[in-house]
Amino acid sequence: MKMTGNLEIRLMDKKEGETSFSSLYSVKKENRGKKVGHAGTLDKFASGLMIVLIGNGTKLNPVFSSFSKSYRALVRFGEETDTLDPEGTVIKKTDCPSEREIREILPSFLGHQMQRPPLYSALHVGGRRAYEIARSGKEVVMDEREITIHDIRFISYDGRDLDIEFSVSKGTYIRSIARDLGLRLSSSARLEKLRRLSIGPYTLSDLDLDTMEILEKSSLFSSVELDAHYRKVIENGYIPQAAIISDSDEKKEYKILSFSTLPYAIGKIENGRLRRIALL
Repeated sequence: MKMTGNLEIRLMDKKEGETSFSSLYSVKKENRGKKVGHAGTLDKFASGLMIVLIGNGTKLNPVFSSFSKSYRALVRFGEETDTLDPEGTVIKKTDCPSEREIREILPSFLGHQMQRPPLYSALHVGGRRAYEIARSGKEVVMDEREITIHDIRFISYDGRDLDIEFSVSKGTYIRSIARDLGLRLSSSARLEKLRRLSIGPYTLSDLDLDTMEILEKSSLFSSVELDAHYRKVIENGYIPQAAIISDSDEKKEYKILSFSTLPYAIGKIENGRLRRIALL
């Protein structure tokens, strides 16, 4: 469908060695004067799927940041670093667990639980980023957060490196899972590699999807046809009930608003009212 270009969403495969911020350089250069952001940070050493939001697309960050994610990780046993990844300083060395011990303990990591985020993370603690406080040498107290590990798939183990996949809820740190695996096995562990395979319904095979295809694949949006006579009213924010000609699924919270089948904006149901949140 033809769109105005005010809002764009892309799927990107971030490379290892780039920060999430620097990986957007070419997109920002191409879209000078527009806001550019992403829904979900990947560590510098990690690679994989990112959702890039351009222009009014940045207003949809809460939508795309809420999805569960899946990762393939290489967990290295026998040592722990302060950052829990290959870029940190080794702070602990131990023997490695056996494959039998790993297989036996993995099921206990499934489900709802509390997780302590890594000290070196972008989370705010007392108004500052946790990693900034950690680098200054001051003590950082990280509060536990509720997360869910939906699925774990054991791939292989060579006596030191565990190749494994995780499907997790928003806000879950795979580095923390690696650390906790080491602790629970009376060993130590950190991440050696990490690749994000999916975000919600999107996978690395979806990189060629355009904005409308991305919106539609989310299954969060229904199509709403609007009466053109109310266009000026709609531009002010809220959409009166009389302006809605049809709604393909009234139960869905987010709406793709159209005039004569041409997409115009994104809306959201709030307190029983439909509000325009971003122009397409």
